[in-house]
Amino acid sequence: MRVLLLYPRFPQSFWSFEKTLALLDRKAMLPPLGLVTVAAILPQEWEFKLVDRNVGEVTDADWDWAELVILSAMIVQKDDLLEQIQLAKDKGKQVAVGGPYATALPHEVAAADYLILDEGEITLPLFVDAIARGERSGVFRSNGERPDVTTTPVPRFDLLEFDAYAEMSVQFSRGCPFQCEFCDIIVLYGRKPRTKAPEQLLKELDYLYELGWRRSIFMVDDNFIGNKRNVKLFLKELKPWMVGHHYPFSFATEASVDLAQDQELLDEMVQCNFGAVFLGIETPDEASLTLTQKHQNTRDSLSDAVNTITRSGLRVMAGFIIGFDGEKTGAGERIVRFVEQTSIPTALFSMLQALPDTALWHRLEKEGRLRSKSANINQTTLMNFVPTRPLEEIAQEYVNAFSDLYDPAKFLDRTYRHFRILGEATYPNKGKRAKKPINWVTIRALLTICWRQGMVRKTRWQFWRNLWNMQRHNPGGVGSYLGVCAQIEHFADYRQIVKREIETQVTAFLATEIGVNAEVQDKQKAKVAV
Repeated sequence: MRVLLLYPRFPQSFWSFEKTLALLDRKAMLPPLGLVTVAAILPQEWEFKLVDRNVGEVTDADWDWAELVILSAMIVQKDDLLEQIQLAKDKGKQVAVGGPYATALPHEVAAADYLILDEGEITLPLFVDAIARGERSGVFRSNGERPDVTTTPVPRFDLLEFDAYAEMSVQFSRGCPFQCEFCDIIVLYGRKPRTKAPEQLLKELDYLYELGWRRSIFMVDDNFIGNKRNVKLFLKELKPWMVGHHYPFSFATEASVDLAQDQELLDEMVQCNFGAVFLGIETPDEASLTLTQKHQNTRDSLSDAVNTITRSGLRVMAGFIIGFDGEKTGAGERIVRFVEQTSIPTALFSMLQALPDTALWHRLEKEGRLRSKSANINQTTLMNFVPTRPLEEIAQEYVNAFSDLYDPAKFLDRTYRHFRILGEATYPNKGKRAKKPINWVTIRALLTICWRQGMVRKTRWQFWRNLWNMQRHNPGGVGSYLGVCAQIEHFADYRQIVKREIETQVTAFLATEIGVNAEVQDKQKAKVAV
C-alpha cells in the first residue's frame, strides 16, 4: 500500500512567524508529529511519503504515486483540510482523515472514505483490519477507551524534511488533570495524564540524534507536569543522557501554573536544558478564572508564579483570553498591565471560542447562546457565541490590547527585562555544553535584525542599549535574547492584520444586528396595525 500522508496548511496566525522563520531559512515552526506517529503505527511493509503543505506543495507525481491519502488536522487547519479532501477525491483517491478536528466535528469531514477518530493506537488497527477485508469506507472510534501510550512506537522522523522546521516535536504525555470549562484537551485525551516510559522517549531522542537533529525540541504535551511523579522519573533519566551527548537539544513545553510550586521540578527541568515554558494564564481576573473552573490559577499569586519560574531559568510564554462570562469592562487593559508587570515577552492573546464538546460548549448550547455549531481557533476570528457584555466592546478592547502588546518598543523592553531576570538564574554544566556552530544563515539573520530594529525603526537606540547591557549582564543569553527579539518581525505586521480582520467582522456583525432589529420592529408594527 502506497500512502500519502498529507498535512494541511495553517493560516497566518500568532504562531505562524512567517517573517521570523524566513530569517533562518525555515518554512514552518513544527513538524506534523501526529502523522509521523501514524506512519509508525501502520504496517511497516506499507510505503509512506509525507507532504507538509506548510513546507511544500503536493506534486502530480505524489498524487499519481498514492493509493491512499491520509490527512490529519487541527481545527485551525480545517479550510485547507476540506480542500485537500475534495482534491484527493476528484483525483479518484481513497481518503482517510483523523486528528483533533475530525474527532471533534466528524460530520464536517464526511466526504472522506474513512474517519479514523480518537487516538490512533486503538483506531488505526481497526482501520487496517477494514482495509484487509476490502472495506471501502468506515468510521473507527475507541468508544471511550484510552490507549496505553507506553506501547506507542518511535515516530517515523525519517519522513521529515529537517531543514524546513525551526523546532522538532516529541510527546511525553496525553491528558490533563484539571477541568477548565473551555478546554478540549480533557475531551480529546481525558483527565488522567498518561505518560510514556522514560526509556521509550529516550529512544525517540536517540533516533533524532542519529538522524542529525541538533536544535530545539518542543515537548508538545498540553500539560507536561500533569503527572509530576512520572515527569520527575523521566527527567532523572534525561539528565545523564543530555550530559553524555553534550546537550545536543534544548527543550520547551507547556505546563500549568502550579509548576511554580515545585522548585525541585523547576530545577530538574533547567538541568535538563529546558529553556522555555508556555503557561495558560488566561486572565488576571480571579472571578473569570473561578467561573471557567481554572481553579489552579487562583490558589497563588499569578505574578509571583511567573517570577518564580523565570528566576529559576525558564523563559515564560503565556496564553491570555478575553470574553469570559461576567467579565468587567477593561479586561484587555488589565491583561496588558499584567503582561507588562511580569515582563512576559511572548503573550498569546485571543478572544474566547467555545470548542466542540467542551463543558463551555454544552453550557452555551443549553442557554441558546452558540452563534455557530463549528469553531475556529485564530486571533482574527470573532467569538462564536453571545457574550455577557457587548461583542463590539470586547472586540475593541481586544484589538487595542493586541496592538499595545506588540508595539515594537514595548515588546523589546519586555524581552530585555525578562532576559535580565533569566540572567540571574544559575545554569548547571555550562562548560560541558556543546558549542552551536555559527553559519552564514545565522549571521545574515543577526545582521537583518540589527538593521531593522537597530537602524530603521524608532527602536534603534533602545535596541543597541539593551543589547549592550545584555552583553554585560547576561552574555550567555544574548543568542536566545536576539531570537525572541526576532519575533517582532512577525508581530509588527500581524497586529495590523488582527485589527483589520476583527474590525471588518464587527462592522458586518453590527450591520446584521441592525437588520435583524429592523425586521423585528417591522413585524411588531405590522401586528399593531392589524
